[in-house]
Amino acid sequence: MEYEIPRKIQTLGQDIQESELKYHDKEVLVSKEFTFDSAHHLHCYDGKCKSLHGHTYKLQVIMRGKVDRRGIAIDFADIKRIAKERIIDRLDHRYLNEALPLMNTTAENMVVWMYEQLYAALREEGWFPSVRVEEVRLWETPTSYAAVTAQMMGDDRQ
Repeated sequence: MEYEIPRKIQTLGQDIQESELKYHDKEVLVSKEFTFDSAHHLHCYDGKCKSLHGHTYKLQVIMRGKVDRRGIAIDFADIKRIAKERIIDRLDHRYLNEALPLMNTTAENMVVWMYEQLYAALREEGWFPSVRVEEVRLWETPTSYAAVTAQMMGDDRQ
């Protein structure tokens, strides 16, 4: 197959109309991933994690919503800003036992706190209910993660 170089860039109002930007009226999932480094230790635990140690965490944020008139549910830049302000900047290169509310800093506890932070931000910024947090995944290692969904959090309103 031979590819041609475009001769003309599509122009709004000439080649495509604003009413044509929205292709569908379906809900979609939009996701962004982040990494951050933190240290912690676990209480009431007899394994290696009872001692102070660190992880490079990977966080995946999955949002759900219908597209607007432009065909966008939520801009990836907005997901990035919200996650950075509410989670990443608060936890990156920090001692999680001090940076988080009082809890055992397990991935299972942390992912629920992260969901709550994202949920609160969407409500405060007026995104909710058109955009919702669908799922949050937190990898503690490349092969181990904890996750929580809207349904698990009791927030599965249609």
